[in-house]
Amino acid sequence: MRTAPTTLSSLDAKIIERIAAGERTTCIASKLYLSRQGVEYHVSKMMERFRVPNRTALVAKAYALGILRSEVWPPRVLQERVN
Repeated sequence: MRTAPTTLSSLDAKIIERIAAGERTTCIASKLYLSRQGVEYHVSKMMERFRVPNRTALVAKAYALGILRSEVWPPRVLQERVN
C-alpha cells in the first residue's frame, strides 16, 4: 500500500492553499496565470496522489497530514512540505 505524499511542488502548494481558502478554479487560474484546465489537471493529480474523491477531502487530508498549517488564515502550506 502506497503512503500519501508529504511534500508538494511549489505550484501544487499554491493551488491547494487557494482551494483551502475557498477560491474557485477560474479565480485560481487567473491569479496563477494558468488555464482553467491546467488548474483542474493539477487538482486531479493531487487527488490521485492523496487518494481522495474530491477537493474538500483533498484539503482535509492536507490538514490531517500536517501539510497545511491549521493556525493561520489564509491557509498556508508549511514551507518544509514544499519541494
